[in-house]
Amino acid sequence: MTGRFEGIFLDFYGTVAGGDHQAVRDVCQRVIDDHNLTADAGDLAGWWGDCYFAAIESVNGHAFRLLREIEHETLIETALRMLSTEIDATPYIEQLNAYLACPQLFEEVHEVLSCLRLPVCIVSNADEHEIRQAIAHHGLKVDYVVTSESARSYKPEPGIFRSALELTGWSPDRVLHVGDSLHSDVGGAHKAGLRAAWVRRAVRIKDIGDEEPEYTWGDLRPLLSL
Repeated sequence: MTGRFEGIFLDFYGTVAGGDHQAVRDVCQRVIDDHNLTADAGDLAGWWGDCYFAAIESVNGHAFRLLREIEHETLIETALRMLSTEIDATPYIEQLNAYLACPQLFEEVHEVLSCLRLPVCIVSNADEHEIRQAIAHHGLKVDYVVTSESARSYKPEPGIFRSALELTGWSPDRVLHVGDSLHSDVGGAHKAGLRAAWVRRAVRIKDIGDEEPEYTWGDLRPLLSL
C-alpha cells in the first residue's frame, strides 16, 4: 500500500459517537433527583469522571475489570464521598450502558467511513457488548475492532494498541491513531510508537492530558485527505 499510512486506529466514544457528555450528565441528574440532593449534575459528573479515570489507570493486565464494573463502583464511591449519600448504582449504570449501545453518531461519520481509502480498526476503551451493538445498530463498516475488554488493557497503556497491531499486522510507524482524548488517545498512541490525530470536538468529556498530537482536527473529515 502506498502513502504514509497503511491503516487507521480510530477511537469510538467521543470521536465517532457523540453525546456521551450529555449521557453522563443525565445519569448524574437522575441520581440527584432520585435522592433529593442539591448538587449540580455537572459537578457530580466531574467528580465521577475523576474517580472513574483514576480507577481505569489501575486495572490493566491481571487486575483487569470491565468498564461496567468500574462505572458501578466509582459512582457509588463518588456519591458517598462527595455527597454523603449511599446509592444503588445499578439503574444508573443500566441507563448509561443503554446509551453506549445505541449512541448518536457525529454527522460526518458515515460519509468519512464510506469514502475512506484506508482500512480502519476501532480501538476503544469499551466493553465488547455495548460497542458491538453500537457498530451493528448504525451499520458501520470497519475492518477490525479492538476493545479494552478483548485486550485486557485500557488506553493510555500501550497494551490495547499492541493488541490492535497484532490483529491488523500493521507497522506502528505506518499507523495513525485518531481520538478525542489527549491523555488516553494521543498519550497512549505515543507510548505505543504511533502518530496521533486529536479530534477536538466542541463538546467533550473532561480531559486531563497535555500531550502534543501530530494533527489537530475539528472532525473526522481530514481523514479523507490521507
